[in-house]
Amino acid sequence: MKPYLAAAIQMTSKPDLQYNLTQAEDLIELAVRRGAELIGLPENFSFLGKEEAKVSMAVEISNQTEKFLKTMAQRFQVTLLGGGFPTVVDGEPNRAYNTAILISPNGEELGRYSKAHLFDVNVPDGITYRESNTVMSGKQLPKIITSEKLGNIGLSICYDVRFPELYRYLSAEGADVLIVPAAFTAYTGKDHWKVLLRARAIENTCYVIAPAQTGNHYERRYTHGHAMIVDPWGLVLDDAGESVGMSIAEINPERLQRVRRQMPSLQHRVFH
Repeated sequence: MKPYLAAAIQMTSKPDLQYNLTQAEDLIELAVRRGAELIGLPENFSFLGKEEAKVSMAVEISNQTEKFLKTMAQRFQVTLLGGGFPTVVDGEPNRAYNTAILISPNGEELGRYSKAHLFDVNVPDGITYRESNTVMSGKQLPKIITSEKLGNIGLSICYDVRFPELYRYLSAEGADVLIVPAAFTAYTGKDHWKVLLRARAIENTCYVIAPAQTGNHYERRYTHGHAMIVDPWGLVLDDAGESVGMSIAEINPERLQRVRRQMPSLQHRVFH
């Protein structure tokens, strides 16, 4: 692992697959021009609309999204994460997995993870979310994706960030970089998003790369934005604010090892 630039893309995705893929392509190209070698797209980057519409289009969204990710990774010769997007569940026509996949510069799939923790919450702003109505919970822990160039990468998706045991597992498996693509609600994001990302970075002494959705997507659906990259000491290296764009920062193995020497908390665990 050598120092490299990572980019966490920030989008305002809509209930329009082609519009979203075009927006994503433009942002990937911009990140490449800025020197990024690892690029993450947010949860629901290819389609952010009503859950029922997403499920009814799951086959089309899944096929086109996977093809898009492989094409982009090869065209720009980067490692590319497609945040969460629907993938078909056999025998479940009314539900889909929410799956993130990581693609290598040669277009090969390096790993995938289907979101385990589903967002079934009555948010105090009056909006109710029931992700489990249309999404099947993934039952497999994400496997560490080992890259000689980029380090050991652990995948997660959005609401997972509230469950530290998942990230403790990933760090115990050797993760250097944790990726958290999200579509965090505007109401919860203002109080919790940055705090949770910094906590996951600090307690696991890992870099955190967090692509995000921002703004208004349809009707009353608003997301928080603030895609960011956090270092192992918990410092926010870059924050995309609330505009479409990206955060970009260096992932530095020397910094990673220095923090782990200064704060060897993972070696001091008593309860496992």
